[in-house]
Amino acid sequence: MKTIQGDDGRARCAWCEAADFPLYRHYHDTEWGYPVADETRLFEKLCLEGFQSGLSWRTILTKREAFRVAFAGFDVARVAAFDEADIQRLLKDSGIVRHRGKIEATIGNAQALVALHNSGRSLAAMVWDHEEAPALPIVRSESAASQALSKQLKKVGFRFVGPTTCYAFMQAMGLVNDHAPDCWAREPAMRARAAFQVPT
Repeated sequence: MKTIQGDDGRARCAWCEAADFPLYRHYHDTEWGYPVADETRLFEKLCLEGFQSGLSWRTILTKREAFRVAFAGFDVARVAAFDEADIQRLLKDSGIVRHRGKIEATIGNAQALVALHNSGRSLAAMVWDHEEAPALPIVRSESAASQALSKQLKKVGFRFVGPTTCYAFMQAMGLVNDHAPDCWAREPAMRARAAFQVPT
């Protein structure tokens, strides 16, 4: 895991220091690797990681606000109620990735999450049951934990949640701290995790 020193003197994970894309640095500094328990944020991120499949996170991050508008702020109940008219609306929305399968999967994932809530369970508890033990980061695209999370999400009806997608989700939501050892954000992410109450 490499770092690059930014113009502010801070060493950061090399992937976030694209001079023509400051959104990457902001996302890295304020979101990536910090623990999240909020159901809406977890649902949104899981869906956006699904949309990223075959694309880059840069593409999705650029379109994230448009996705939020298109999918009603990722309000689970509202997205679960989307119908064919909504699918047609979304297929015409140039602000998002217009992939019918991924759009239908997002709606189906919302319906799966509503069913999960109705059974008395939460996405947060399910996700955090797959947290990885603290360790120095290694370069990989999936792990045993992401494979297990993928399997469990698919079991309750989620789609576009393969092991690689789940691992990227886990990195972003703080279930694994993959900030480089000398990245300035590694320690703040570790402190946030120490103060975080794991959902049950």
